[in-house]
Amino acid sequence: MTAAQNNTVYSEDLAGIEVGSTAICDVQGEAGVLTYRGHSVEELAAKPFIDVAWLVLFGDWPDAGRQSALHDYLARHRRLTESEVNLLRALPTALHPMLMLQSVVPALAVPDAATETFSADAVAGLFIAAKIPSLLAAWHRLSQGLDIIPPNPALSPNADFLQMFHGCAATPQQISTLDAAQILQMEHSFNVSTFAGRICASTEAPLQSVIAASVGTLFGVLHGGADQAALEMARDIGSADKAAAYVAECLANKVKIMGMGHREYRVVDPRAKVLKPMAQALCTAGESRQLLETLCAVEAACQQEFAKRGKQIRANVEFYKGAVFHSLGIPDQYFTALFTMARVFGWVAHYLEFKPDSRLIRPRAKYVGK
Repeated sequence: MTAAQNNTVYSEDLAGIEVGSTAICDVQGEAGVLTYRGHSVEELAAKPFIDVAWLVLFGDWPDAGRQSALHDYLARHRRLTESEVNLLRALPTALHPMLMLQSVVPALAVPDAATETFSADAVAGLFIAAKIPSLLAAWHRLSQGLDIIPPNPALSPNADFLQMFHGCAATPQQISTLDAAQILQMEHSFNVSTFAGRICASTEAPLQSVIAASVGTLFGVLHGGADQAALEMARDIGSADKAAAYVAECLANKVKIMGMGHREYRVVDPRAKVLKPMAQALCTAGESRQLLETLCAVEAACQQEFAKRGKQIRANVEFYKGAVFHSLGIPDQYFTALFTMARVFGWVAHYLEFKPDSRLIRPRAKYVGK
């Protein structure tokens, strides 16, 4: 037994235990700071999506040539092949979009990287990143009995997604809103889905398997699925005037309030600071306004109740993100899938960082049996 094994720290959830190093993203939970490659997310949310994707993936800002290369590669591979469409048609139409992605991503045939400017691993990752928006848009159209809309290579990734999804061109405000929201959730250090992918990558599994492992992990309501769960909670509550009673009942019965609090942040989630004003600017009428008012009332009631207990709790990025997506006409069941569209760039970045010096991840278990 090594000295390191003699001094092993036991933790059921690995909280506070460093299990690797990264130069991609820094989460300073006590200060409420989140940076990608040294740049704050508040700054990055106003940048072009394609530039931030390059920064996360490769560590520097792209010049015009690199920006064009990334745009062109993603645009070239967004179109679904006949076999990919047939694969979608073979799946049950009631399948949740996240389960669809977890089923289809491993079946994607990654192209030969010999003629590409990117490395073989980057080609594989970017190919999957290019396909995910088209798979989601096509899945939505097929489930509604509508024709699949082909991609438009001239459009930016999120503008093209909205057009493929809805069948009509998005407004500049809708595009900028989705760009900002996707940048905010592109990366978050060793979050659960990224670490799941890292574990899978340590076995030298192909990147399709790595991304599928991350997709499955992100689907959980204690991770990425909280965005859908939070908005459904607001819809179930019904109106802002019922929020305080709902919060009191949840706390009395030890029921988790989805989207409130975060494992990392002891102060406000910096991403929520950007998303909440976006939601308030967008959700001004109809159901969107009612849902947002209910969410705001839930957050206020939570803060009041926890303050009585000498604690602070604030909304995380998932809490208001659903309201933003709802204002863009995205159905609830697609919220976490849109998270995947953004976070896949972070997953690929970690794969590229980890693979050259990877080691098989094999923790020890504390045996408590007979």
